[in-house]
Order: sequence, then structure tokens, then C-alpha cells
Amino acid sequence: MRRVPAIVLLALPTLFLASCSQESTSEAPVDAEVTETTQDRNLKILYWQAPSKLNPYQSSGTKDIEASSIVVEPLAHYDVDANMVPILAAEIPTSENGGVAEDHRSITWKLKKDVLWSDSTPLTAADVVFTWEYCTAEGGGCAALNAFEYVEQVVALDDHTVRVEFIKPTPFPYGPFVGSASPIIQREQFKDCLGMRANQCVEENSFPVGTGPYMVDEFRAQDTAQFRANPLYREQGKPYFQTVLLKGGGDAAAAARTVLQTGEFDYAWNLQVEPEILENMRNAGKGEILTGFGSQVERIMVNQTNPDPKLDAEQRSINIDGTNPHPILSDIRVRRALTLAIDREILVEVGYGITGQPTCNVIPLPEKYVSSNNDECLTQNLEEANRLLDEAGWVLGSDDVRVKDGIRLSLLYQTSTNPVRQGAQSLIKGWWKEIGVETELKNIDGSVFFGTDAASPFTLYKFYSDVQMYTNSFEGNDPSNYVEAWKCDKAPGPHNAWLGTNISRGCSEELDALLDTLSETFDADERVEIIKQINDTVVQNVYEIPLIHRARVSARANDLKGVVMNGWDSELWSIADWYRE
Repeated sequence: MRRVPAIVLLALPTLFLASCSQESTSEAPVDAEVTETTQDRNLKILYWQAPSKLNPYQSSGTKDIEASSIVVEPLAHYDVDANMVPILAAEIPTSENGGVAEDHRSITWKLKKDVLWSDSTPLTAADVVFTWEYCTAEGGGCAALNAFEYVEQVVALDDHTVRVEFIKPTPFPYGPFVGSASPIIQREQFKDCLGMRANQCVEENSFPVGTGPYMVDEFRAQDTAQFRANPLYREQGKPYFQTVLLKGGGDAAAAARTVLQTGEFDYAWNLQVEPEILENMRNAGKGEILTGFGSQVERIMVNQTNPDPKLDAEQRSINIDGTNPHPILSDIRVRRALTLAIDREILVEVGYGITGQPTCNVIPLPEKYVSSNNDECLTQNLEEANRLLDEAGWVLGSDDVRVKDGIRLSLLYQTSTNPVRQGAQSLIKGWWKEIGVETELKNIDGSVFFGTDAASPFTLYKFYSDVQMYTNSFEGNDPSNYVEAWKCDKAPGPHNAWLGTNISRGCSEELDALLDTLSETFDADERVEIIKQINDTVVQNVYEIPLIHRARVSARANDLKGVVMNGWDSELWSIADWYRE
């Protein structure tokens, strides 16, 4: 399997990707020409999966995390090489500078002293402490709870110094407050939104006070977010743009067209578009394609619980201590047959071109974490898939659908609405038909599928289907916090407002034991091997079926400068540096 470096910005003018070398991130010009129009200072961004809220703690959806990232900020971001860079912090704590305690039971962050919230009040350590209290409050359904897994308490040492204390020595202390999924929120604004009230604070979740370069002016869930420049932003001369319109709706192809052909928008996100279509758009000459490989893997989640609509809300797709198994997919032989029947090379060729690679791992990068123990999936094997189903007692009927104990081998397969995903669904349905599996396809609007409405039956968290497909990823170059998502007790349900991270509901004592061991292991090489074993356990139990290691693919207008594609954090991480030339 071909590997790529930790971050790749492709510059292939002879292929469908235009040159997308990193633009300068130096301060944007602040002396505008007299003839400069107001339009020059208005930035228009199209996220065709519209955000449903602007509080990342109430959503693990990329669309919501990235939309909120231009308002609320973490102590540190990850850059294009997956290295931490200080944002609200004065520096990155290390053992060398005394920020990480010798016993590894605490990490001390020093805050920048010139940071104001957009309401003109100062950022203090009390806000950092409160952010921890907010995310860990019982019943709050915090989407970033994994980051605080081993935190005992967060203590303000003074107004600009905060210490994160762990319940035991912690090998990777950078989970809390690092990356766009774990920013600092204002205590004063959210103080009445703890626990069960968190999801009910609609005003706060839609109009967060922030420290970032922009402030929220208007927000219509699953439609439009309007921002204006924060006059109290700490970097002189930034941001360049006076307003930002972040529009949702449509599909990936339409989004690409608005930048590359019509010039209606300056930036379009997540262009999961067939290669030949994207190339034709690029040839119009109005914009450039940006790509960056990180940890994004398109995968199929395999439901380990029973999604039967006849069950009540307290049972349907709920992990009830192993007493609610899926009637078909609880047999690993069926799950293995499903993954072996898929031709990943064809999925890449048809839907991704050079922006995707076949993968058999849920952790595709950094290279040192990539396992070679699952490469069997790189070669489609219909013969072995059929043999496994024969062995499991599934008998082929006269209609070419297998049956066992009166149950048809029939699956509901859902994903978000997107031509590339529907194309993949169609191909996979065909391959599964060749092994006697009947498949019903369903697609759901992305804003709903990736949304967090606890009342909606159509979110990926509810998982009211047998299998579902989407992309998942982690921030930064260490997947330690990401793998915590697979713990047995992290399955979504009413108890965590349906925001649990163990989407497949897979539960393995072996996996939980590996995660416990990882949390206590300090040797770097040993940690790498344990993470590989965790990856292998998820893949070999077929809780998830990895398909494609995806590059992020977005587009910018030719005159939009300062944009640096980041495969490891929010794509809008450097929006304060964007300007028009």
C-alpha cells in the first residue's frame, strides 16, 4: 500500500489538482487601496453541510467544530505538520520548560496576557477551569469528553496560569484544550449551561462569545452563519476581512462550482466530488484546489446492537450490557464476509483519484502508527466471503439472498447525501449481492446526518440502520485521545444525550484492557505498538470497515491568499491570516 507523508499539499498541474502550495501566512496588508470596494473585505465560505450549532462541545461533527473555530479558540492548535502551536497559551508546556511535571501527573499552561473576549472582558484561568467543569458535568453529553478522560481537576494558580491535574501519571497530557474540538469557552456566558442544561442553551450554543478573529452576528441552524471582525482581536491588523458569510446547503459538486467556475464564493469545503468533474471545474481558471492528507478515513460502521424499529427508544440501537446484539451482524463471520467482498481499489478509482488511497486501517497516519496486519482487505476475495457465510449457516435462496433460521440476510445501509458516497453505496451493494446479501440503500442530508439533535432519528449517533458510512479522523500527530472513543462505556444513548463516541457500539474486554494499558505506558515505542494493537482489534473484530484514506479537498478563489490547508485541525485554523490580493 502506498503511503504519504504526514501532510501533503499536492501541486500537480498536469492532473486535476492545480498547484496549492502554501500561501504566505505573514500579516495581511492593512493599507487598502482607495479604490478597494466593500466586497473585497467580505469573505464568502460555503460549507455545504451546514453547521447546526457553534459550540463544538455539543457536537463532534466537523462542520460544527470548524464553523465555531473562527470564534472560540483552544490553548494550542495543530499546524500543517501536526505540531502544536500556541494560540491562547504563551508557550507549549514541556518537561524541558517545566510545564509538564516530572511525575507526569500534571501539566501547567501559561496564558497570553493580552487576550480579551469579544465582550471586552479579559480571558483568565477561571475560563479554562470552567471549560473543564462544563465538559465533565454529568448529563452534559460533551462531545470532547475523551480529552478529559483522566483529568482529576483543573486549578487556576493565578489569573494567567492554570494547572491540569491527572488522576494518575499521564503519558500524553495534551488532550485537554488542544485542537479545535477542545477550545476555551467563557465562564460568564455558559455558567448556567452545565449538565443537562447544556444542550438546552440555544442562545449560547448559537452565539458564543469568543477570543477569535470573528464574532457571530447571525446564525440560522443548518443554513447560514454571519460573522464580523472582532475589533478586540489581539493581533494588530488582523483579520483582514470585515465580514464572513458561512453558507450551508447544496452538495459538494455545487460547492466546488461556486468557487471554481462561477466565482460566487471564495472558499468551498469538503469537495468529495468525482475526479473528472472536479478537473473540468478547475479548468475554468477561477480557483485552486487544496488538498491535505491527515487522519481522515472513509469507513463503514457496523452496528453491534439491534436497530429494529419495533423496539422502543430505550432499546433500539442501545448497548444494553451485551444483551441487545444485532440479529445478523453479531456473527463475526458475517462481518468479515462484508469487508472481504469490497474492492477498495475501484472505490478509489471511481470516487477519489489521487485524493484517496485504499486502506485497511482506521489509523492511517502518522506512518509509525500504521499497522501492516490487516492488508488482507486490499484484495477483494468473494470466494472467501462466500465460504464464511456458508460456514455461518446462511443458505442461498432461490432469489439469491441468503437465509438462516427464517431471517433474510438483508441490511439497511445509510450515509449522507453525496454523489461520491451514493456511488460507493451502489458499488458495495453490487459486491454484497454477489455473496447473497440484500442491501437497502438510504441517504440523509448531511446537515441532519452529522447533526446532534437528540430528537432526530436520522443522526449517525442514533445509528438506526445496520451499517452506515462516513469519514472520521483525529487531530494532531498522537491518536491517544482518539482511540479512547472505542471504550465499551462510550456508546451513544440517552444517558449521554446521544453524543457518545463508540458509534458501532462494539464492546471488547480486550480492547478496554489495551486502552487501560496505553494510559499507563510511557515508553514511546511501546505506546506505538499498543496503538497498533488497538487499531487491529477494531479492524479485526470488524466494528468498523476502513475503506479509503482520504485527503481533505477544498477550493479557494485565485485572489484569496494566506490559506494553508491543514489535515490535522480545523481548515479555518488560520483564517485570521486570510486576505484578498
